[in-house]
Amino acid sequence: MRRRIWAAVLLFVLAAASQVWAQTPTVRVKDIARVHGVRDNQIYGLGLVVGLQGTGDSSGARANVQMIANMLEGFGITVSASDLRLRNIAAVMVTADIPSSVRTGDRIDVTVSSIGDARSLQGGFLLQTPLQAANGRIYAVAQGPLSTGGAGGRSGGGGSSQTHTTVAVIPNGAIVEQEIESSVTANNILSIVLNEPDFTTAARLESVINQVYGGQTARAVDQATIELAVPLAFRSNVVGFIAQIEELPIQPDTNARVVINERTGTVVMGSAVRIAPVAVSHGGIRIQVQPAVQWDEEGFPVVENEIVHNTAVLSSGANVQNLVDALNALGVSPRDIIAILQAVKAAGALFGELIII
Repeated sequence: MRRRIWAAVLLFVLAAASQVWAQTPTVRVKDIARVHGVRDNQIYGLGLVVGLQGTGDSSGARANVQMIANMLEGFGITVSASDLRLRNIAAVMVTADIPSSVRTGDRIDVTVSSIGDARSLQGGFLLQTPLQAANGRIYAVAQGPLSTGGAGGRSGGGGSSQTHTTVAVIPNGAIVEQEIESSVTANNILSIVLNEPDFTTAARLESVINQVYGGQTARAVDQATIELAVPLAFRSNVVGFIAQIEELPIQPDTNARVVINERTGTVVMGSAVRIAPVAVSHGGIRIQVQPAVQWDEEGFPVVENEIVHNTAVLSSGANVQNLVDALNALGVSPRDIIAILQAVKAAGALFGELIII
């Protein structure tokens, strides 16, 4: 008799595990991972915006005045910074992200932000500004008219639109002058990095790649990185090898999580979240997760939920969906549901990560 019970429990666990596995979608490798070395880099520079209609920096902001004085001196005109009164100019910080895929002559977008007390950058023009990386090397040069996103326009209801006019963009406003040095492979080894590090997903990805390419092509280094030895047939076509790897199907594993948005009352839960035997009393509502397990004629456990007189009775092993459904059936408000879930987690009866946003 005891063997039958343990066998039934084992079958139940395996059935639950297979059900969770079946609920995990099959995705492409490129949707959950990236190739190590393929990344963006940040560049920045200090520049001047001219052509403003009296909305530039005041005389109290000395940065633009000194920059103009230095520029004029470069053109052979000597003017004291103390003699300059400029309201049509603003000192700005210019920033951009430069992908490793761009080449010399390509254009990228830039963001221009006031660093002084300018009231608005609307209608301004950015003078040529070198953009450098953290290593001090210049990778792009920005220049062009600013766009503040329709500042001063009218909204659909006839009211004035509220646009932040001290930050602007220049679409395709910078020309790449130097390419970012990047290397995808080293000694015929490349690495795949998971966007969501997980040991189970890393092991599955290693197994999938080795099944397709055989041998020890892939090796999971840790929960985030999988090293790949480029097969001999792809040594002269690494791009083609990466393209095939990115299209491989895989079922990623996910952590058991419950995400709660307190402002909107939204509760999002994963299928792997489980609730242990627990009793909750909230106002006139009672929730009870019973540890007892009933068995059917074939020896399998029967999970039954019951709603009686403001009391929710759930069987052991119920998930958060069962709990939320029961609470909704009792007419519990979203905020009360959130409070109950937080209390269940604090009691150690909710097996999963509780995230509040």
